[in-house]
Amino acid sequence: MIVSFRHKFVFVAVPKTGTHSVRQALREQLGPDDIEQVGLFVNKRFPFDELAKIKHGHLSLQQVRPFLGEAAFAESFKFAFVRNPFDRFVSYCAFMTRDSDAFEREPRQVMRHILFDLRPLDHILFQPQHPLLVGPDGRLLTDDIGRVEDMQASYDRICAKIGIPTAPLGQVNSSRRSGYRDYYDQALIDGVAALYRRDLELFGYTF
Repeated sequence: MIVSFRHKFVFVAVPKTGTHSVRQALREQLGPDDIEQVGLFVNKRFPFDELAKIKHGHLSLQQVRPFLGEAAFAESFKFAFVRNPFDRFVSYCAFMTRDSDAFEREPRQVMRHILFDLRPLDHILFQPQHPLLVGPDGRLLTDDIGRVEDMQASYDRICAKIGIPTAPLGQVNSSRRSGYRDYYDQALIDGVAALYRRDLELFGYTF
């Protein structure tokens, strides 16, 4: 997450949505009092003990809200990027098995094992996207949501709303794969649809 007091925005880093590329671009615009929490490639922590002890930068708007105060939270432009859950799950499986060739050899077997056997619901990268972006009533707290599927155009639009220069987004922590649909059978489609049902509904994605 990045909080810019200079430009009055909050960027929510939803896992597996190109967050490192966005972070790199946004850092060029940050002022000396702006803050960031991140744990991969760069190690930074918010100046709030309760949040700093969390070992990653994928914080929710609800988590940071009390520390910013209602006035600052309300006037900040809050945004994030989301991704089709079916594509995101393939990316997660490839990422988590990157130290072996298991995913390249038997991708569906790996996906079934993670989805149905391991089911690591306590892992931030596996969890649905919407909890980072909604309030207690389940409604979105964001002012804009970009999409990985149209990332540069989304970033350009958001920068225009914030009032900062845009920049070409690079590729950080990416991998090469074929289209996500190639990795699925019906059991996997149904399983992912059930797990990420609210993401699919809220962000308008389908298989």
